Amino acid sequence: MAGKRLESKHKIDRRLGCNLWGRAKSPYNTRQTGPGMHGANRGKPTDYGLQLRAKQKLKGYYGGIGEKQFRKYYFEAIRMSGDSSQNLVGLLESRLDAVVYRAKFAPTVFATRQLVSHGHFKVNGKRVNIPSYQVKEGDVIEVREKSRTVAIIMGARESAERDTPEFLSMEDNGFKATFVRTPKLEDIPYPVAMEPNLVIEFYSR
Repeated sequence: MAGKRLESKHKIDRRLGCNLWGRAKSPYNTRQTGPGMHGANRGKPTDYGLQLRAKQKLKGYYGGIGEKQFRKYYFEAIRMSGDSSQNLVGLLESRLDAVVYRAKFAPTVFATRQLVSHGHFKVNGKRVNIPSYQVKEGDVIEVREKSRTVAIIMGARESAERDTPEFLSMEDNGFKATFVRTPKLEDIPYPVAMEPNLVIEFYSR
């Protein structure tokens, strides 16, 4: 089952034309073509095509958020004051599963969602098992005491592949993180370039 999931993620990399999650073993590192025997033959993309690709990349990066929920983030982003594209990534990065991933409590965005659903984390001292839970500035997210010896969590904490971004403040030997501020696009360590402005344009059509 795990092999099938990994193969599916690799196909996503190839279809979107990038190493979406920055994986060392992504086939896109050596085979930069679309899925299929000969790869996809694509001409010059249209504006709509570019916008659609930007949306697919952003949705996919956060673990394949459903269209209905992703559209809700768009409407919330345009209702907020300020730059809508910055608001959109801020909302996505404020999801509990995204914060858990940034804090290196889990190795991948997919593992993060499963770990959150299984109740391994607390927000401000209370157990929360909803991946889409919106974290607010100043909230404290921590690994539950009983979960600190879970192998996948320990492995993520010890990994040198990712750094903890500056919008999180770590303590308690790296098992507790304070969401200091909602990040801007330039603060987010995406492995590939994201274009939330094109996502806003896609839904504004």
